Amino acid sequence: METFYEVMRRKGISRRSFLKYCSLTATSLGLAPSFVPQIAHAMENKPRTPVLWLHGLECTCCTESFIRSAHPLAKDVVLSMISLDYDDTLMAAAGHQAEAILEEIMTKYKGQYILAVEGNPPLNEDGMFCIQSGKPFVEKLKHVAKDAKAIIAWGSCASWGCVQAAKPNPTQATPIHKVITDKPIIKVPGCPPIPEVMTGVITYMLTFDRVPELDRQGRPKMFYSQRIHDKCYRRPHFDAGQFVEAWDDDSARKGYCLYKVGCKGPTTYNACSTVQWNEGTSFPIKAGHGCIGCSEDGFWDKGSFYDRLTDIHAFGIEANADQIGGTAAGVVGAAVAAHAAISVAKRVRDNNNASKPEDKRTPADH
Repeated sequence: METFYEVMRRKGISRRSFLKYCSLTATSLGLAPSFVPQIAHAMENKPRTPVLWLHGLECTCCTESFIRSAHPLAKDVVLSMISLDYDDTLMAAAGHQAEAILEEIMTKYKGQYILAVEGNPPLNEDGMFCIQSGKPFVEKLKHVAKDAKAIIAWGSCASWGCVQAAKPNPTQATPIHKVITDKPIIKVPGCPPIPEVMTGVITYMLTFDRVPELDRQGRPKMFYSQRIHDKCYRRPHFDAGQFVEAWDDDSARKGYCLYKVGCKGPTTYNACSTVQWNEGTSFPIKAGHGCIGCSEDGFWDKGSFYDRLTDIHAFGIEANADQIGGTAAGVVGAAVAAHAAISVAKRVRDNNNASKPEDKRTPADH
């Protein structure tokens, strides 16, 4: 099997572009420049990672997002870096031929391939709401997962259940980690997730031959350790208490914070505000719509996308300047009044002591 570097050179990519990719990859993973040679060495010497990509109950938005990445490194190169041997949405083969390829790869690379799952299995009615290759998807999932090196739960459907698991969940759509419990699972939630996140996860695993560091929910910390709110370009307006109250008001035209019209950025962990979409062109908040929290568990059942879910108080530097000034003046005034009262009381006490006649009696007079 070819290495990643061999594929790149065969496709006419220069050594300089290859090293640039390694540098950008190290940066996106939050690694020091000293890791660039390690990434380059791994891609020059290690064979491409076999990947089997399954689809359960889902809308295919994850695949649509991935293949439409404007950055060639996220689309063309990654599809060359990994050996995408089975994906019934993208591959030319179909039917018995496609299933034969699946079995061949599972046998040839037993314990070495990565299983990427988009969507989830329905468990109600013995899984009959999603049939693939003449059998329930849940059976196919368990069969392919048994010899996988690791599993990537691609998107919110695979990670949490997403829309098809929304109440009352008649098909009993179930996230991957509740069906497969004996394999390391990397959750990459989002509806859809960002293509460069997949790039980073695969590159990390290829370089260091291990699963990236995950948070307590199983998400890669390199992409899900910060809230969208933390790096949002509208954050200064939040801190200043400047909010959009209605979609067509003057505050909306000025680009103020969208929290009051339902933005879930303060409670959503993802890399949208830093990586963004379409080669870093934009993301929903930048386009004028609040975050709906699509990478969080159960986002579909948490009410309207346009209602505030939490009572997060802004600092309100500008919007409440008069109030803050009045409060400060009140505090200072109270302190001055207290100090004056104490001073008066002390002066009265001193005067009373000074006005008392001296006791000139002798001990014999007592």
